[in-house]
Amino acid sequence: MITRDLQQEIESYLKKPKKIIVIFGARQVGKTTLLREIFGKQDGVAWYNGDEQNTLDLFSKTDLADLKPLVSGHKVVIIDEAQRIENIGLKLKILQDNLGEEIQFVATGSSSFDLANKINEPLTGRKWTFRLSAPNIRELIKSNGYATEVANLENRLIYGSYPAVVSTPEDAKKLLTELTSDNLYKDILNLGDIIKTDKLRKILKALALQVGSQVSMNEIGQLVGIDSKTADKYISLLEQSFIIFRLPSYARNLRNELKSSEKIFFYDNGIRNAIINDYRPLEDRQDTGALFENYIISEMVKLYSDDNIYFWRTKDQKEIDYIIERNGELTAIEIKYNEKKDVSLPNLFTDTYHPTHQFLINRENYARILGGEELSYLN
Repeated sequence: MITRDLQQEIESYLKKPKKIIVIFGARQVGKTTLLREIFGKQDGVAWYNGDEQNTLDLFSKTDLADLKPLVSGHKVVIIDEAQRIENIGLKLKILQDNLGEEIQFVATGSSSFDLANKINEPLTGRKWTFRLSAPNIRELIKSNGYATEVANLENRLIYGSYPAVVSTPEDAKKLLTELTSDNLYKDILNLGDIIKTDKLRKILKALALQVGSQVSMNEIGQLVGIDSKTADKYISLLEQSFIIFRLPSYARNLRNELKSSEKIFFYDNGIRNAIINDYRPLEDRQDTGALFENYIISEMVKLYSDDNIYFWRTKDQKEIDYIIERNGELTAIEIKYNEKKDVSLPNLFTDTYHPTHQFLINRENYARILGGEELSYLN
C-alpha cells in the first residue's frame, strides 16, 4: 500500500468549515483508493460513480427535491468521475448551499472539470481543489525504501509509476495496454466532441516518438492530416486529461533565444511506452536519454506543480533542460542519464539571468536530489 502525501493534506482541510473536496487526476492514479483510506472506516458514506448509467440516471435532474433523497442520511457523499454527470457543477452547488453544513461532499474527475466548464463558475468559493498524480518518487521511497526504489529506476523509465504497475510489476505490460486502450480516450471523446479517434491516436504516437523535442503544431498537423489549430486543440484536450503537459521556452532578454517554442512531455513513462508499444530494456534502446529526461521532469511536475516551469534554448543550440521560476528566483536543472558526462550550464544563461540554484541530475544522484533535502526550499 502506497501512502499518498495528499491524504494528510485533505484530512487537514476536513477540519475546516465544510467545502466540497474536488480531486483531479488521470484514471487509475489512485483517487478512489485515497478516498477509501480517508473515509473507508467511517459510517454514513455514500459512493456514486459517474461511469455507471444508474448514477447518471439518479443525478439527471437539478431540483433540490430530486437531489436531496440521494444524499440524505449520509455524513459524506462521494461522486467518482463526476465530470460525466451533466451540469454536475450546478447540482453540487445546490447540494452544498442547502446541505453543506451537514454533509461533506467529495467529487473526483479523471479529466479537468474545466474542460467541460462544469464546476469552476458554479462552485466559486465553495470548493477545495486538489490534484493527484501517479505516486511520486518520495512516496515510493517511503513505501519501498530508498535502495529498492533506486534499483527500480529501469522499471520506472520503461513501465512508469501507476499504482497497479508498481504493485504488480509482473503484469505491467498487460495493465498499461488496458490503460492505453479506449479508457485513455474516454473523457476526451465525451468532453471534447472529437469524432476522429484515429487522429488523436496518431497525435499521441507522434508526441511519444519525439518526447523531449521541440514540437511544431504545423508539423504535427501535417503528419496526421489536420490543420495546426485542430492539432493544438487535440493536444490541449490531452493536457486536460492529464496525459501530457507542455513545457514552454524561457525568454526574457536575449535576441537569439527561442521565444515561442514548446516541448511536450508525458506525465508517466509507462503510458508513453505503451502508446508506441515499446517495452525493450534500456540496453536495447536508443531513447534512454529521452526517457530519463521525461521521468525527471514529470517527477518535478508532480512534486512542484504550482511553479512556472520552462526549458531554455538559443538558436545556436545552447540549452537548459528545466527551469523553475518562483518569487523572482530561478532554479536551473540539467538532466543527463550518464553520470560520467561533464556538463555545466551555459555561461550565456548564468551571466544573463543569474539563477539562484543550479543542479545537474543524473542516474547516480536523481533519487538523492528528488527524494532528499536539496530541493527543500521549493517545499
